[in-house]
Amino acid sequence: MQIAIDGPSSAGKSTVAKKVAQSLGFVYCDTGAMYRAATVLAREYGIDYGDETQILAELSQSEISFKPVASGQLVFLNGEDVTLAIRTPEITNNVSQVSALPKIREELVRQQRKIAGDHDIVMDGRDIGTTVLPDAEVKVFLVASASERARRRYEENIQKGIMTPLAKLQEEIETRDYKDSHRQISPLTKAVDAIEIDSTNLSIREVVERIVELANIAK
Repeated sequence: MQIAIDGPSSAGKSTVAKKVAQSLGFVYCDTGAMYRAATVLAREYGIDYGDETQILAELSQSEISFKPVASGQLVFLNGEDVTLAIRTPEITNNVSQVSALPKIREELVRQQRKIAGDHDIVMDGRDIGTTVLPDAEVKVFLVASASERARRRYEENIQKGIMTPLAKLQEEIETRDYKDSHRQISPLTKAVDAIEIDSTNLSIREVVERIVELANIAK
């Protein structure tokens, strides 16, 4: 079974997807972290975030992997733990540019589909239900107000020691929304057969329960 969870930045997709996968015993693939890792790769090699050729050259020789731990999931780039690095402001503000590069998306989508072909999968991102897994049995479009998403990110950043003003975070989120929904390649859009869930006033548990229920109905 394939479960696709799409939605804008900081809507809670990754947190929810991890818990849904755990509840159902499925594999979780964090596609957003993969694009962020590719952005970290560009930064580490001093490559311009718009240089598709050079980023692809390094990406094709690199390995992005995940490791589940009690606190969630660690992200590795060529064996290096980049879990915190992929969430820094520089990466957050430039991942849209990298993820919009056609050949970068093509390479990572290929990897994502391979993972999905081998397992019962929960995958989250911005184009999972429309592009990566168009035949997924369950498709969810998870949304929340920009102010609520900024508040959530602010709290996460505080725990990680990242001090960015709340107003700045909301501005960044709104800018990211615009970039993601207006890019030419696989823009952020709700699949026609996706069920929209507004998490603004819902707890994580409530969202997870709704998606698990949808999965059980689809079985």
